Amino acid sequence: MASAGGAPDSGRKPALTGIRTVAAATVCLTHAAFWTGHYTDDYAGRLFARFEVGVTIFFVLSGYLLFSPWVRSLRAESSVYPPLRRYAWHRVRRIMPAYVMTVGAVYVIFVFRTDSSDLGHGMSGLIRNLTLTQVYGFGHLHTGLTQMWSLAAEVVYYVALPVIAWPLARYVCRGRWRPDLLIVVLGGLLLVSPVWTFATHGDGVDPTARLWAPAFASWFVAGMLLAVLGRLIRSWPATPSVAVAAGAFVLSAGAFAGEATIVPNDAGAAVAKHTLYAVVAVGLIGPLVVGSSDWWSRLCRSRPMVWLGEISYEFFLVHVMVLELVMDLLGYRVFTGSVLFAFVVTSAISVPIAWVLHRATSPLWR
Repeated sequence: MASAGGAPDSGRKPALTGIRTVAAATVCLTHAAFWTGHYTDDYAGRLFARFEVGVTIFFVLSGYLLFSPWVRSLRAESSVYPPLRRYAWHRVRRIMPAYVMTVGAVYVIFVFRTDSSDLGHGMSGLIRNLTLTQVYGFGHLHTGLTQMWSLAAEVVYYVALPVIAWPLARYVCRGRWRPDLLIVVLGGLLLVSPVWTFATHGDGVDPTARLWAPAFASWFVAGMLLAVLGRLIRSWPATPSVAVAAGAFVLSAGAFAGEATIVPNDAGAAVAKHTLYAVVAVGLIGPLVVGSSDWWSRLCRSRPMVWLGEISYEFFLVHVMVLELVMDLLGYRVFTGSVLFAFVVTSAISVPIAWVLHRATSPLWR
């Protein structure tokens, strides 16, 4: 899922916008690999599937950006925290206009296009998708919108953030800058996802619960921890950090981390995979948070990366529907074709559409 950006006072650095380009590209690549039949039961197939780690990058980045204003308030010891009404209104304005337009467009497309799936159809399916409740129960993920499961999870984090942050600031830290307490409490919250994963892999549990927000909450919390650590660490060398991230990514394709799917059937494998994803995301974002002036920061804050990062949310919204159409354009049957061609053509078409959608909706939230 492409995070739609932080709160207006989040103090974003250009490099943190540029990293969104990496995340959006990997998400598009993994979907191209799936559509062209490259999610095979071997190392190469699992590696293609693991490019979904872009979702983790977005979640960690959201946690960092949205918790940073609270960290700044605590460091100032002003007892003045981000206003809830402003925060909520900004989230709604940034997320929903482009999302509603995309959902509406997809449903209109399938008035004229035959859908090979019968999921998410009818008025109930439309309402589910418009309200981001399509992940609660089986049968509501509409073709062209299947990637929205991650956005459905992320909006839960948006709601949960003030619920967690205010007691942390008011009662745990008592309005003072206490990074030690923040690290301890947030470190404990990292356990939410493993506990949830083991709980939802039991018999008789709704399998869609594996895609609900608690399953991936540790990624968002990792971003919140970065917001604290970024105030304590003066240097975060990019080269070793990116190398560790690359190593964790390569390792995640091992059979021990499960099959080529979002949540492996084995709970232990799912926890291992999600933990490695967190290492990847923190390794890539950490140096940018600290603000090191190195090759990685320069790359991510370059003008093309920042420009593409600015429209990454809209790119995320449209690229799966575009990919559906590109498969026809290239003459590919489902689960056949070239990953590279599908990825390149989908990206080339999705970027201008995303730019138009971004420009059309930006007056509503800027």
